[in-house]
Amino acid sequence: MPTGLRWRLAGWFTLVTLLCIALVFVAVYRGTGSQLRRQIDHGLAGDAAELAHNLTVAHADSTRQLSIVATHYIDNQPFSASSTLLFVLIPGAPPATNRPELFGSPRPENGETHAEQVQENRLAGQLPKASDGYSTLTLPDVGQVRVLKLRVRVRDDDDLPVTVGAGEPLAAVSRAQRGVAGAFVLAAAIALAAALLASYFVGTRVSRPLRRMADVAARVDAGDLHPRIHAPGSPGDEVTVLADAFNHMLDRLTDAFAGQRAFVADASHELRTPLTVIRGQLEVLASQQQPSGEEVRRVGGLVQAEIARMSRLVDDLLLLAKTDQIEFLRVEPIDLGVFVDELWDGMSLIASRRFELGAVPAGTLLADPDRLAQALRNLVGNAIDHTAPERGIVRMRVQTVAGERIRFIVEDDGPGIPPDQRERVFHRFHRTDAARDRASGGTGLGLAIVRAIADAHGGSVAAGAVDGGGARFELELPGFTPARRDARRPGGEPERSGAVSPAAP
Repeated sequence: MPTGLRWRLAGWFTLVTLLCIALVFVAVYRGTGSQLRRQIDHGLAGDAAELAHNLTVAHADSTRQLSIVATHYIDNQPFSASSTLLFVLIPGAPPATNRPELFGSPRPENGETHAEQVQENRLAGQLPKASDGYSTLTLPDVGQVRVLKLRVRVRDDDDLPVTVGAGEPLAAVSRAQRGVAGAFVLAAAIALAAALLASYFVGTRVSRPLRRMADVAARVDAGDLHPRIHAPGSPGDEVTVLADAFNHMLDRLTDAFAGQRAFVADASHELRTPLTVIRGQLEVLASQQQPSGEEVRRVGGLVQAEIARMSRLVDDLLLLAKTDQIEFLRVEPIDLGVFVDELWDGMSLIASRRFELGAVPAGTLLADPDRLAQALRNLVGNAIDHTAPERGIVRMRVQTVAGERIRFIVEDDGPGIPPDQRERVFHRFHRTDAARDRASGGTGLGLAIVRAIADAHGGSVAAGAVDGGGARFELELPGFTPARRDARRPGGEPERSGAVSPAAP
């Protein structure tokens, strides 16, 4: 049995159409019968009232005269399968009616057996026994008949119980309902066939891009990330939106896999270099029969330096791997002035540079103090690495930005960053000067960590240039609540500067 989407859509669409047709059929079928019955009841009421009126105005003096008047009136109203049954029941007189056989017959009619006549007489006995008002009876040779019986007084001074009645066969109602049923059967067959074909066509059109998506997904699962889905349709069409989202996901996967491959290659290369250095130095040392103490210390120092470099690289890789985890940040309110002062005091002692710190806005920043300190240390360390000892300038400024945001600006007077490299410097293992960074022990992950920390806080980081030469990095974070007034720096000075030498070991 077909179970595809188009067949399921066709089945559901046909089922819904069938239910709708059934509901409409029931409403029309019952409505037709009810309307015809109301018309019949209205006609019976008029006929019975007219018969009662004729009996009343006749002023008959006896039961016999009243029976004669009733018979005369009824004889002028013949009964057939499409006309009205009239009858008058007078105590002490036979029923006056235009269809006597409906009240029973002592002898079987032509072609009928005695048992059939007994059954007809039993059915005919329902007419005299029926209650006053409207009722539906099954009478011999006629079928279902709608009957109205009324009790009337023909003389004011006489309480003779006279009953007048009128009846109408319901064959017309049955014929009309059968006609409605036949028309609905034909219409339902045509509608169901059209619904099945239309729903199958719609299902085919809807499932075609889904099948293409399944084919593309199977190719992607096999390792091919190049196929894309081209779904025809308007931009707001659901299938087009799904196809665009699927293609965007494939683009992201392609970039992610490419980045992963590049990351693995770069990490392997970065780890291979210190391992090669360590192995080479150890081979040099092993080739000597009695190496001097100075040579052993030299090799030991190189090995320790390369091991330290590998440890920093592994730590940075682990940190980058944690950036997508929920527990990566431990956010808490930070007193911005105290935080920056303590951070700057520590950083200004690690190198001989001209350090300058601008005024810091007073307020509270909602961030992870450890991660933020790590990001700022990486930016300041990058500035130190690219400036000259003693005379190089390393500057940090802090500015408020509209929308409760804060911006940390780190500048230097080094060689700067070429415009085509200002975005790539945040990529993992990217270096603008690979030789100098390796010589200084850099891993090429510092700025990538800064971007990861900024992204985790919902902020951003960008690289630019300083007028007159040098590099500028801007780290912008949300969650800053300014104080009622800016706090002044210790001593009332808006800026602190000067040349600071590293502490002696």
